[in-house]
This record gives sequence, C-alpha cells and structure tokens, in this order.
Amino acid sequence: MADRMIRIALFQPDIPQNAGTIARLCACLGIGLDIVEPAGFDASDRNFRRAGMDYLERAAIRRHADFAAFEAVRREEGARLVLATTRGAIAYPDFAFRAGDVVMMGRESAGAPDHVHAATDARIAIPVAAGLRSLNVAVAAGMIAGEALRQLRAWPPLQAADRNGS
Repeated sequence: MADRMIRIALFQPDIPQNAGTIARLCACLGIGLDIVEPAGFDASDRNFRRAGMDYLERAAIRRHADFAAFEAVRREEGARLVLATTRGAIAYPDFAFRAGDVVMMGRESAGAPDHVHAATDARIAIPVAAGLRSLNVAVAAGMIAGEALRQLRAWPPLQAADRNGS
C-alpha cells in the first residue's frame, strides 16, 4: 500500500463502547478501521454510537462478514497482519511498523482464535506488570496506534486550535 498509515482491525468485538471509542480514535488520527463480524452488537447500538459520538461519520469503517472476507481484502491490498495479543512475540515499541500494516485487536472476551494467530505476519504485545493480564482493548489500540504513527511520522497535522490551547 502506498498509504503511510496503518489500519486498526477489530476481531469480532463484543463491547460496543470499546468499538465506538476505537472508531473515534481512528477518525481523529486518520486511521482506517476494519470490523470483522460477527460483532456482539449492531452498528446502530446506542452504546456504540454514544462512545463514537459525532466522530463515527468521519471514521473510515469497513465491515467484513467474517475473517475469510477480511483476509481476502487484506491480501489483495498486500497489507501485513499484525496481531496485538498477550501471546505476542515482541513488545510493540520494538516492532518495526510499516505503512499499510493492519493491526488487529482480539475479541475482548476471548482474544483471537488460533486460526487468526496462524494467519498473522507478526504478533506484538504490550508489556504489563507481573501478575496482570491485559489492558482495555481501546487503551491498547491507542497505545499501539500512537507508536506506529510515531515510527512512520504519519501523525495528522496540528490544527490551529490545538496550538492555541483551545
């Protein structure tokens, strides 16, 4: 992909508030969002819409009927699939992101199944303190997106209001 951006993909998300928050994150950062169905909620869910607020209309969201449909599109685009997982082989700040990467977040209740792990090009993890399992998926997506954009020098430009503190 010629694009300097990454995409975030949600594998069968089951918490609408998290998906809405991630959609808002993607809209604000200019990152595309893929939702791999079946999701545990409908796009009209009030919790999804409340979390995404008016940013949903600005989010570039692609929905895929299932993982096979998602994979067909991803492979056609030539994008690497990078899975964020507690079973990751490398800490996300140590991973070399590339333009066009698709960073997949697993399902909140169950992570990603073995067939998704098998399809990935890389598996990354967020290091957490001993004895703790994982972060909220929206927080994790934000951390990883920030690092990828930093590495790719692909942040959206600051708006005038941002520089004036308003």
